[in-house]
Amino acid sequence: MYEQEQQRPDDGGGGQHGPLAGFTVGVTAARRADELGALLQRRGAAVLHAPALRIVPLADDGELLAATKEIIDQAPDVVVATTAIGFRGWVEAADGWGFGEQLLQRLRNVELLARGPKVKGAIRAAGLTEEWSPSSESMAEVLDRLLEEGVDGRRIAVQLHGEPLPGFVESLRAAGAEVLPVPVYRWMPPEDLGPVDRLLDAVVSRSVDAITFTSAPAAASLLSRAEHRGLQGELLAALNHDVVPACVGPVTALPLQALGVDTIQPERFRLGPLVQLLCQELPSRARALPVAGHRMEIRGHAVLVDGALKPVPPAGMSLLRALSRRPGWVVARAELLRALPGAGRDEHAVETAMARLRTALGAPKLIQTVVKRGYRLALDPAADSKYADV
Repeated sequence: MYEQEQQRPDDGGGGQHGPLAGFTVGVTAARRADELGALLQRRGAAVLHAPALRIVPLADDGELLAATKEIIDQAPDVVVATTAIGFRGWVEAADGWGFGEQLLQRLRNVELLARGPKVKGAIRAAGLTEEWSPSSESMAEVLDRLLEEGVDGRRIAVQLHGEPLPGFVESLRAAGAEVLPVPVYRWMPPEDLGPVDRLLDAVVSRSVDAITFTSAPAAASLLSRAEHRGLQGELLAALNHDVVPACVGPVTALPLQALGVDTIQPERFRLGPLVQLLCQELPSRARALPVAGHRMEIRGHAVLVDGALKPVPPAGMSLLRALSRRPGWVVARAELLRALPGAGRDEHAVETAMARLRTALGAPKLIQTVVKRGYRLALDPAADSKYADV
């Protein structure tokens, strides 16, 4: 599992870098966090991992045992398998109770539907064969098929997967089906709230550029924690303006959308496409300026100077953002001092941070000192009119 602090890729400051180099991405996933974190890091991102929930298996839970016995005693007409990990967990739990073969025998004689290819793999690994799986990997398409077939008087078991299935169970029941939920695992808040609190603080302070959600419960859990800490308003403001909320699919986005947060989602609801979407979205939002004969692109915790990645300390990034809001214009030391985190009242802190910023950029002439007034980005003359009213 990724550490709870930022994991930064070793880019060396000037070699090859990925499309996410210079950006920090928060990961809220509990399951498959390693895979998502690795995908992000391979593309250059720094990763801040804070599992917003934990998965509690129901292998010893009476509710799952009761549902399994009910299916064995009275076979349903249809079984809908929604996740590979959930289906495998169900079969393993039944084995542990001594009902494994009986459950598999029942499932061999029902209409077995799989939400997507990973679930199909789990079904076939158990020696079973699914009857159908939607090309869209969408529960909406599963629902459409069932309703087209007709479900009045039919008994349908649905393997729940910890996320809400909006309208799915209700629609089946409204059409006359008897629905038997099979709860294979449930979501709980994390035992250690420290990482979640650090991620919340990072989002509110705009220290991360994007935050990823791979389940609706994770989004709901983060929002709940923010509300508990009195930060929900600040969190929503950050997600609506500065920090990109990236969801793996529309169901995952529901808790955020309910509070007015617009999210980005890939066309295919998978981790790979989610990362690829961030690879397009974050660089497109970066500020690029022609400065002192160079092309400078300001990213989350680094700057690209003529395509070379230059990591910059947090204080330096604060100064650079303040300067870039009015490129080419002089920004007074007092204003830059206010932009520095925890700098106090000593304007010498601005000079110290500015010296470190220039060193980090490797091109001192990018920022000009205007005697007795302050500092300015050395915007190229041809660009002056374009940025004059920024």
